[in-house]
Amino acid sequence: MLQKRPFVFTGWHMLAVMFAFFGTIISVNFLMAYYATSTWSGLVVQNTYVASQEFNGKAHAIRDMLATGITGKMTVADGEIRYNLTIAGKGAVGADHVTAHFKRPVGEHQDFTVVLLPVGNGDFVAEHDVLPGHWIVEVKAEKDGTLLIHEANRIAVTEDGK
Repeated sequence: MLQKRPFVFTGWHMLAVMFAFFGTIISVNFLMAYYATSTWSGLVVQNTYVASQEFNGKAHAIRDMLATGITGKMTVADGEIRYNLTIAGKGAVGADHVTAHFKRPVGEHQDFTVVLLPVGNGDFVAEHDVLPGHWIVEVKAEKDGTLLIHEANRIAVTEDGK
């Protein structure tokens, strides 16, 4: 009758354990790094704690703004930035002050802010060249000291400026 040998933990077993352990950690790190870079919106706040405390108030204000039905549409073409404010079914909306803050998703060196001037029929225009690429555009429109619309949209400007 054959006698069963007792298990002996060898250096090869230890090597397999180390590969399994560190391989799992490295794989998870690469997966998390991939998810972080492929889903990042590009929006950054200076202080995350303060931003989290202000979130509910901002969400309530946005719900109130959306309830007004005011919508904005931006176009960028041939060195001109145009923004149109309307209410569905009612037409153009006037505003006293409209600003657009153009931000690159990564980096700050090309960011700029423009004041858009009214040209009638809910249109606001500014002359400014916008470099090709992706931008996050934050627009604020005010009338009589009240914020009519505050939105941020991601746009892509092509080589021909459209």
